[in-house]
Amino acid sequence: MSGAGDPLAELGVFVGTWVGGGEGHYPTIDDFSYEEEIEFTATPGKPFVAYRSRTWSPGRERPMHTENGYLRHAGDSIELLVSQPTGFVEIQRGDLQGGVLDLTPVSLVASPDAKPVHEIRRRITVDGDVLSYDLWMSHADTPLTHHLKAQLRRS
Repeated sequence: MSGAGDPLAELGVFVGTWVGGGEGHYPTIDDFSYEEEIEFTATPGKPFVAYRSRTWSPGRERPMHTENGYLRHAGDSIELLVSQPTGFVEIQRGDLQGGVLDLTPVSLVASPDAKPVHEIRRRITVDGDVLSYDLWMSHADTPLTHHLKAQLRRS
């Protein structure tokens, strides 16, 4: 996966700041829209990039969600490690093919006080200077359901 001369290899396509917006829906809540900024930051000589996502209500009137982590090489796959201030830590693993990183859950760990989220799945697509993603979630009695869709541009 990572070449001898480039520890990032295909992860380099993610590096940068991405700005845009998305829409959320779920059977138990009202539909909503949001603005988002995602940063993937390389550390020179290391085979991973740091990940940070921040979202706001439209017009950036109020903060909504944030999460932090790493995108890294893991054997012949890529892992996304994410921690959320809502009490979750997740590990997702997948392969990057044709600009599409389809991630499947390896582990989701919740603090005792976190909401009852049972599963999260992510798909991230990079096409030139456009990053888009979809996120599915299983929460409480709701089975795995599409929750978020966003499109961001490299700034």
